[in-house]
Amino acid sequence: MKRDQFILGIETSCDETAAAVVKNGKIVLSNVVASQIESHKRFGGVVPEIASRHHVEQITLVIEAAMEQAGIGFRDLTAIAVTKGPGLVGALLIGIEAAKTLAFAHRLPLVPVHHIAGHIYANRLEREMEFPLIALVVSGGHTELIYMKEHGSFRLIGETRDDAAGEAFDKVARTLNLPYPGGPQIDRLAREGKPVIDLPRAWLEKDSYDFSFSGLKSAVIYALRDAEERGETIDPKDLAASFQASVVEVLAEKTVRAAKEFQAKQVLVAGGVAANRGLREKMAEVMKSLPGVPLVIPSLELCTDNAAMIAACGSVLFEKGVRADLTLNADPSYGLVESSG
Repeated sequence: MKRDQFILGIETSCDETAAAVVKNGKIVLSNVVASQIESHKRFGGVVPEIASRHHVEQITLVIEAAMEQAGIGFRDLTAIAVTKGPGLVGALLIGIEAAKTLAFAHRLPLVPVHHIAGHIYANRLEREMEFPLIALVVSGGHTELIYMKEHGSFRLIGETRDDAAGEAFDKVARTLNLPYPGGPQIDRLAREGKPVIDLPRAWLEKDSYDFSFSGLKSAVIYALRDAEERGETIDPKDLAASFQASVVEVLAEKTVRAAKEFQAKQVLVAGGVAANRGLREKMAEVMKSLPGVPLVIPSLELCTDNAAMIAACGSVLFEKGVRADLTLNADPSYGLVESSG
């Protein structure tokens, strides 16, 4: 009889200090996240040095809480999975050093995980993956379409050429004087407005799966400026709804087109922007053109940065024999394809 597998995941790539224990790659026993939003809010964005200091203060407490909630000891662990990159180098190092120390002290295997791969594998905590699949990743500075033919295999078929969707949300939020983080604020406003303002959709070349949102961001700024010059006022709710409609239409339509071309058996949405209600609704709408192909989007707490997703991905990589030694270092520009086991 196969022994149960217990993976401790550690995630410190940006401004959340997180640790989690996942059983057999799918069952979340604990998922502890210490957020730093309040510390960064007054700066309008994440300050790397402040983020690193918070990680130092929280990492031990968060790991202890995750282990306690899971109800197991370090002797019960199978391995430790930790985010190697991408992310803020100082922040990444805190998690990596903690993971290396624990791996050495308890003689446990160490598994390096790509942050975006973790977001994709958050979906496995909701439903088993079916291959081949298409994953739409919308997280911070990443907007990508990924084709997966099997576990741990990532083929990049589309990516952002300039601003990622998350970056565009944050920049438009600042233009509208909304508090940080901007994405959820835009989503909230959009629910109260109507998409009545004509904003561009950047489809790019006919067969392209790439994305571009820089022009859309500029169009919002020009719309506000032109209205001000005419002595008119644009309702921020309508502007937010119009902006969000433009973003989610392009994301959803390209994802479904890719799913059809690659004959996907499943479509996943991953990353912080997967929590956006407008995107979730639009994806559900366009997926009606692919009957029989399930759409999987993580629950809200698994969309934002967390360590359960790192443990879930680490479980698969562990099974594939991926290991790191105690020379493991942070890689802020770690490539997703490079991380394939």
